[in-house]
Amino acid sequence: MSKPNSLITVAGKSLLGGALLLSAALFSGLAQSEQVSIHDPVMAKDKGQYFLYSTGPGITFYQSSDLTNWRLGGRVFATEPDWAKTVSPSFDGHIWAPDIFQHQGKFYLYYSISAFGKNTSAIGVTVNTTLDPKDPNYQWVDQGIVLQSVPQRDLWNAIDPAIILDEQGEAWMSFGSFWSGLKLVKLDQNLTRIAQPEQWHTLAKAERPAFLDDAEPGPAELEAPFIYKKGDYYYLFVSYGKCCRGKDSTYHMVVGRSKTLAGPYLDKNGKDLAMGGGSLLLKGNSDWPGLGHNSVYDFNGKDYLVFHAYEMADNGLQKLKITALNWDKNGWPQVDDKDWLGYQSSLIR
Repeated sequence: MSKPNSLITVAGKSLLGGALLLSAALFSGLAQSEQVSIHDPVMAKDKGQYFLYSTGPGITFYQSSDLTNWRLGGRVFATEPDWAKTVSPSFDGHIWAPDIFQHQGKFYLYYSISAFGKNTSAIGVTVNTTLDPKDPNYQWVDQGIVLQSVPQRDLWNAIDPAIILDEQGEAWMSFGSFWSGLKLVKLDQNLTRIAQPEQWHTLAKAERPAFLDDAEPGPAELEAPFIYKKGDYYYLFVSYGKCCRGKDSTYHMVVGRSKTLAGPYLDKNGKDLAMGGGSLLLKGNSDWPGLGHNSVYDFNGKDYLVFHAYEMADNGLQKLKITALNWDKNGWPQVDDKDWLGYQSSLIR
């Protein structure tokens, strides 16, 4: 679940990976640079450029050639999907938690329409043949609703989509937030609707009181599934805790893995994430109290973890983080604290 983006001014700049950090003294008297303030970042590469999409009015996007300096591109939807308020009457124009996926010459941008703390939600998708706004063929064509959740009918929430192909090249969408946990559903060959007959799996759960009203999200604080294939395993990344509360955020990332896409996904201790498991990947500290809603990519043979984090020094405002994702001798992902702490984006308007 996410709130609108905003942009602020902060001091400092670093090279990706934290290899070079300039001291604060070096910047005294110099013009300050503006960071990318963002929720729920996802990325794709097209024509040698990186494109970053996030929660925001009409889906906010940015463009970069180096993963550090980002030019604000604007918004995907000029207004909002024409069906949005039929799903969520209180929808305020901010589209949540996109995922960008390239398949057979097209880019599929999935997105969430919802109201905070409710499962009056739907996941839609819009399609383009290029991500470059300067390309004469650039045009997002909305395909409408892929999946919808309805209060009192569904004990799951249709937000936070992420797409992956299985070993047969068929597309699946992971999604979900709170309620009964995170789901996996097969998509049709067009990647715009649920495949028939429907195929569903549960990926992860947290404890939920048995007699809690089905319309309430409850205390099961998990969301934002993202599945990434590495070697023999599928890795399921999940965000636990509360997002969007600035300095009071408890967001953190856990992981499990499976040799099959459908699971079960087990943590390092062998506990199923559908039984409350999950090995800690990254947790905040006193300077960055919460972080999460990650995506993972292989760019030029190197794996990257992309996420947002709340900065205590700036009243808990969300910031973009990109860091190298490494793998230990047992094949589990790990992150160097110096790397993600050292990353600082620079916004170009």
